Amino acid sequence: MTSPRRQFLQSAAGLAALNATAPAASPTLPTVKLGKHQVTRLIIGANPIYGFSHFNRILDQIMQEWYTPERVCEVLRRCEQNGINTWQFSYRERGFSDLKRYRDEGGKIQWMLLSGRDLENDLALIPKVAALGPIGIVHHGGTTDTRFRAGEHSKIREFLKRVRDAGVAVGLSTHNPRNLERVESEGWDVDFYMTCCYQVSRTPEEVRKITGELPLGEVYLEGDPERMLRVVRQVKKTCLAFKILAAGRTIQTPQQVDQAFRFAFDNIKPQDAVIVGMFPRIKDEVTENADRVRRLLAV
Repeated sequence: MTSPRRQFLQSAAGLAALNATAPAASPTLPTVKLGKHQVTRLIIGANPIYGFSHFNRILDQIMQEWYTPERVCEVLRRCEQNGINTWQFSYRERGFSDLKRYRDEGGKIQWMLLSGRDLENDLALIPKVAALGPIGIVHHGGTTDTRFRAGEHSKIREFLKRVRDAGVAVGLSTHNPRNLERVESEGWDVDFYMTCCYQVSRTPEEVRKITGELPLGEVYLEGDPERMLRVVRQVKKTCLAFKILAAGRTIQTPQQVDQAFRFAFDNIKPQDAVIVGMFPRIKDEVTENADRVRRLLAV
């Protein structure tokens, strides 16, 4: 019997032909080079689209219910209209289905894939995913941090090697700047990094050591962005900074959002970009964020 993960890969196989024939987008936002591709310095992420609010299950459900396949396509279309040319999503059936639908409707946005558990546990799936045309495949940051903590570096490196063998750009994500430092110092075969501005993968023991007690929910420390971006500036490879808004914790006013974006762009390299999840249920966050990036980068 064909497994569910193989079934959705087979059903999405038409993406390969669409990727091969779709003309390149003409972004109006500034771009950086990622392999042979030009990627806008603002990339749309997928956590809100698929109900990963990093707040609570109620907001997760609200996001899931609002983001129907039709609305996903509407938001991606709005991204392209505003000059955003890249979407980052994780390995799951819904993401491939939404992408195929958008491409069938004429959308041309390019995409990069963050790994999921099935992909990490069955490396034979990597070339099948690569055949669908991502601009890069990234080892998931949570898994990176867990495997580093367990001393399972060889599993990460084998995953990256399989991506390299599949012929697409090799990405590694992490929430821990020390992991980034180690990978760089050891010269791993990586093309680019996804770097979280907040070290949300700390263990309860690590959090207790810092705070003296265990807060409720994910922990976002004010000094985390500077700690990560200090290392990002030292890394020669392109870095894609994410959670620059602390998963929605720094969006109380337009000025606060401006400040978070400005801090990110002031503290990453000119060759770097940011990934931002968007939930335009209340207002047009896509247009606002694209305009914000143009203004801050004086485009």
